[in-house]
Amino acid sequence: MFFHERGEIRDRSYDSQAFRASGLNLVVSAIMHWNTVYLSRAVAHLRTNGRNIPDALIKHVSPLGWDHINLTGIYSRDSEQQMPQGYRTLRLPGRLLRAA
Repeated sequence: MFFHERGEIRDRSYDSQAFRASGLNLVVSAIMHWNTVYLSRAVAHLRTNGRNIPDALIKHVSPLGWDHINLTGIYSRDSEQQMPQGYRTLRLPGRLLRAA
């Protein structure tokens, strides 16, 4: 998650270091929560479509990835975007092939 200051916390005071580390922990926890929710939704979708996904396999999937999260840059919020049940739609293979 370090993307600034070459991966080092360079604050001089202990309190500033603790605040920066706490903020980093909050961001990492939020990303893990987001990934866990959407991974569980993806597994549920696959299972409802008849795919056999064993629980023994799921325990090896990690929610730690963050390449798909925009940490720096422009954040835009489309108020007209449809979010059924409060979630973004899953990216299904058909949609990915059309986009490529």
